[in-house]
Amino acid sequence: MRINIGLNDKQRGGVITVLNTLLGDEFVLYAKTRRFHWNVTGPQFGDLHKFFEAQYETLSKVVDEVAERVRALDGMAAGSLEEFLKLTHLPEEPNKKFDAKGMLAALLADHESIAQHLRQDLGTVQEKFGDVGTADFLTGLMQQHEHMAWMLRSYLK
Repeated sequence: MRINIGLNDKQRGGVITVLNTLLGDEFVLYAKTRRFHWNVTGPQFGDLHKFFEAQYETLSKVVDEVAERVRALDGMAAGSLEEFLKLTHLPEEPNKKFDAKGMLAALLADHESIAQHLRQDLGTVQEKFGDVGTADFLTGLMQQHEHMAWMLRSYLK
């Protein structure tokens, strides 16, 4: 059945590309946050272990919401690690060892990077592709990332 939601194929295709790139970012950040949850050590272990868990649980929901937005636009959501690594703006850093402060700083940088890209993507999806629904969706995600970044920044002060 053909989709008929007021966006043509070109508009939807552009938005789907933006969303799949975001999906790559969100999944890489989710995986990194889980990695840090598993590997954190030091005097703040208990607090950070729980804190990282709360963050990766939120990111898990975000990953699902982004993929479902792609599907709502009749696109195919990226779903492999290879795709995510090709799409993401974030550094994955698989062999880098982090202390607790380094983990917090790395996650903060990633959340801020995603927030910056979301600001750009908002304009793109609304002005270039005319998709105010996705712009609204991205605004909510940007606010979530800004909130999570604030929490990480607070640990680092």
